[in-house]
Amino acid sequence: MTADHALNELATLFGILPEFVDLGGRQQLTAKETKLALLRANGLQLDNDAMIQSALKDIRQSRAARNHPIEIIVVAGERMRFPLPENVEWSLRLEGAQESAFEGRAGADFQLPSLASGIHTLFVGPDKAREQIRVIAAPRGAPSLETITGQSRMWGLNTALYGLHSNQTRGLGDFRDLADTAIAVGGMGAAFLGINPVHSIGWAEHDTISPYSPSHRGFLNTAHIAADQIPGMQHCAAALAVLQNAGNVGSSGSVIDYQQHYRGHGNLLQELYKHFEDKAEASAKADFELFCQQQGSALDRFACFEALSEVHGADWRDWPLEIQKADRSGAGVPEIAKRFHKWLQWIAVSQLSQAQDASSNNGMALGLYLDLAVGPRRGAAETWCETDTVADGVSIGAPPDFLSPAGQKWDLAGFAPRKLADTGYQALRDILAQTMRHCGVLRIDHVLGMNRSYWIPDDGSPGGYIKQPFESLLAVVAIEAERAETVVIGEDLGLVPDGFREAMRARGLYSYSVLQYEKNQDGQINRPDKLRPSSLACFGTHDTPTLKGYFEGRDIDWWQKLDWIDADGASDAKSQRQKEIAGLCDWESTSDGGTLDEGSFDHLNGCVHSALASSHIAMISVQLDDVLGEAEAQNLPGTIDEHPNWRRRCKIPVETLKTDDRLLRTAKLMKDGARSAPGEQTEGECQ
Repeated sequence: MTADHALNELATLFGILPEFVDLGGRQQLTAKETKLALLRANGLQLDNDAMIQSALKDIRQSRAARNHPIEIIVVAGERMRFPLPENVEWSLRLEGAQESAFEGRAGADFQLPSLASGIHTLFVGPDKAREQIRVIAAPRGAPSLETITGQSRMWGLNTALYGLHSNQTRGLGDFRDLADTAIAVGGMGAAFLGINPVHSIGWAEHDTISPYSPSHRGFLNTAHIAADQIPGMQHCAAALAVLQNAGNVGSSGSVIDYQQHYRGHGNLLQELYKHFEDKAEASAKADFELFCQQQGSALDRFACFEALSEVHGADWRDWPLEIQKADRSGAGVPEIAKRFHKWLQWIAVSQLSQAQDASSNNGMALGLYLDLAVGPRRGAAETWCETDTVADGVSIGAPPDFLSPAGQKWDLAGFAPRKLADTGYQALRDILAQTMRHCGVLRIDHVLGMNRSYWIPDDGSPGGYIKQPFESLLAVVAIEAERAETVVIGEDLGLVPDGFREAMRARGLYSYSVLQYEKNQDGQINRPDKLRPSSLACFGTHDTPTLKGYFEGRDIDWWQKLDWIDADGASDAKSQRQKEIAGLCDWESTSDGGTLDEGSFDHLNGCVHSALASSHIAMISVQLDDVLGEAEAQNLPGTIDEHPNWRRRCKIPVETLKTDDRLLRTAKLMKDGARSAPGEQTEGECQ
């Protein structure tokens, strides 16, 4: 066999796609250099043809030595027939157990026992030739709206947490602002409050501001801590003095200064930590100790990274080599250095949990709607803590599609499928469990990556797709969602493979419909009733124009300003936009009784949200930016400093949300579409 044939077979065995169809319907072949790079990303050493041949031989021998699959997926709570040789020994160890719970000898009609949800281990054969099989026992589907709430059609509000502010906010929207916002909109009939990802950005990282470029998705962004709400410190005179001396209460200006916040907030938390250790209430200290015990080795590893980053910088790839390869258990770092970072996570978890409690205690059927980012920054905490599962030397991205005609390289790390599977998907399970424990709805960003990932090699080779264990990952999501009683939405925008949405829905995940992208052959936006019923629908996202920006062509103005299109292109785009807006304004509006000028922004707003409210779609997300008539988008993809990405503050403070006429009118519109939750308070307030 030639080296090229060996390489192609090896690539196939590792799920590297030999080709894909691009946005224009053209077939793109995966280059030889790309196959080599993607195989190396999976942990293979392939420096020459002999190493390729040797790696293929090892894989073949490993496969030939097995009589049974490495992994099977079963339905939790149901028995399943599994073929085994007559009279062969078997035993089954349940998840988390040290000893076998079931064992025996198989007969011709052998069936696996009924299993609870989880990942269990089946052993088959005598000790010397025993094979180990991973058994994923998953519910038939993740929880539905009906099973969690008893309702099938709901609405909620989405906003940017960093942009919220009140008379107590110190620079960046915090978890108390989140709780207060939940209380305000929960009383209006909203079933959920959605925000941007709140994953850890990294204590030593002061340049990254995008919430979609986290350091570790299993831990929280401590920049959102409300410093005056630390458990056990409310009556500490020394802590109160520190807070008073810190000043900077309240947020001014329309744009956030992250660097100023990071510096001031970080110094403040360090001062408060000293007083916590000396003077905090005994019950709070006990809660902190219990938290550390419960979080165990995962928290210890993360705190170890954070402590090392204080000394060596936020990107571990720049650390001295001996530090890069240090014991990731955290044993080499003094506990006193890690304890502060554990304390920060304890506070963040406590405050986010309080926000979820506030939402559910004030009328929200689902509560918080959190966002799971695609992956962590390369060189950040997650890739250091979970090095055994991460793909090496590649970045997650996307080929050219309607979201980004130039393609995208996100500089984010992804899981290598075989590495992740070999660990029982534990890193992913931990991230899902930690996030779901704080929310009633979880949106998985770029869920397409669970089916196939587009990896862009560092060596300059073209990008290529690699298959992910889609059915296994869906099963893992369903397991964790069932345990947390969380509704799951998969953001399925882009080049969607045939059958993908059907498989996702069969496992109970809801789809994601963005009106701006849902167009017919004539370029007109489809009415909501033509969209997928089992989905969350919204007009736009953080990466698209707001409704006001869409109305004014603000995004087109930016394209021209940045020389992405010329004057003629901008003129053509605006002409097309006016046709789209005219089409939207033809939708019937029930929000104003015909009193608004046709073609005005308020009329457009009413038409769009009225159509969404009355549609058959399961969940409707209303953007606070659209309610308030904000023209500027949260983020303009393809820019960093040219556009005020992730920096805009909300136009109004949290204290005024309860009485804002625009928000109350929107709530009434949702109520008119039969979407308000029981106990809502909009009637009468909008008269």
